[in-house]
Amino acid sequence: MSRRVPPALLASTVLLAGLVGCSADARPSGQAPPVEPKPAATPTPQVPAGKAPERAFAVGVRQLKLTRDGRALPTTLWYPASGQAGGAAKRSATAAEGRFPVVMFSHGLGGRPDDYATLLTRWAAAGFVVAAPTFPHTSRGADNNVLDVLNQPADVSYALDQVLALDGKAGDGLRGRLDGERVAAAGHSAGGVTTIGLFTASRDERLDAGVVFAGTALGVGTAFAGAAAPQLFVHGKLDEVVEYAAGKAAYDKVPWPKAMLSLPKGDHGRALLSDGATLRVVSDTSVEFLRWSLYGDPDAKKRISTDATRGDIATFDDHL
Repeated sequence: MSRRVPPALLASTVLLAGLVGCSADARPSGQAPPVEPKPAATPTPQVPAGKAPERAFAVGVRQLKLTRDGRALPTTLWYPASGQAGGAAKRSATAAEGRFPVVMFSHGLGGRPDDYATLLTRWAAAGFVVAAPTFPHTSRGADNNVLDVLNQPADVSYALDQVLALDGKAGDGLRGRLDGERVAAAGHSAGGVTTIGLFTASRDERLDAGVVFAGTALGVGTAFAGAAAPQLFVHGKLDEVVEYAAGKAAYDKVPWPKAMLSLPKGDHGRALLSDGATLRVVSDTSVEFLRWSLYGDPDAKKRISTDATRGDIATFDDHL
């Protein structure tokens, strides 16, 4: 193939090779295998009905310097800001009035949060605070130790602790702006593995919903646990790294309300990294999913399938 592969996809071709041998015992040294939790008993989301913002926001962006047990986790925050919507995100812009749900985003192997700025900025403009850690061993320029993906769910939970703490921090520009009762996790590729892990072996009970882009359950399992948390899976049928069947197999095991956006011409995620018709379908569908699953907006739920099936870009399996 002569086309240049975007940086966020470089090295991700080893994802399956690195995880295929991951049984329940292939974990960091000294870490006991997790107890297989029982599936959730209820299929009903617990988020109360509400109304998502109807207007688009300007977007601010800032950096947090986080470290967990010696693991550097610099985290980028995109958030709704005051001012006129549109244009690029502004550094340290004043946050908009309101309390906004939080979405934790995990990048793919060989990637960084900024690679996904177009998508994540759209989420922030729709009324969400998006927090994206840069992982110490799977980001671009790191050693690309794919097995460290098994440590990343704990990294995300730690980063969520620190992000939510900003809501009560005097003098912080996000004080009073974060709704810790409405939280989702999302991720692409290795970040999709991380996201699935946050609902299985490393269940974070604060999470109300998940969005998995080109993910697989290898290494983290499909024992989905805890309270019902709706899931949206997005996967290209021509994925050359994580086969579509692997993503569909994980999706099939989700015991909660769920939907899968399948891209007949989609690969491992190149469309997520540049603006275009496919990204618009993916971003619009995921925005409406988050509006429904986090804000509890019933009108947004009605729009999910409409956005997903616009044109001939995607097909949609809807069990929401």
